[in-house]
Amino acid sequence: MIHELTSIQIQPGKQKEFEAAVAQGVESVIRHSKGYIRYNLNHSLAKPEHYLLHIEWETLENHMVDFRESPAFPKWRGFISEFFAEAPSTEHFETVNTSA
Repeated sequence: MIHELTSIQIQPGKQKEFEAAVAQGVESVIRHSKGYIRYNLNHSLAKPEHYLLHIEWETLENHMVDFRESPAFPKWRGFISEFFAEAPSTEHFETVNTSA
């Protein structure tokens, strides 16, 4: 499993609209993508305009090729890009240790 972690800074005062747009975009676009497992959206308590979007994929290729190089990617970005205050930053991680 691959963890896609995206740090997103949005425009002030747009939290509720952004959260709804993420939910709608995931439901209508991402959840139908090959290798998609689940997502969660985390909101910073210290910085109200900062979010961390965590999407789990079966493989890195599922995210980088099957999704990012498909027509689904611009559809997804269409739901959320209007809220960005700056370009998001994405990294990929794999789990190496976990607790029970």
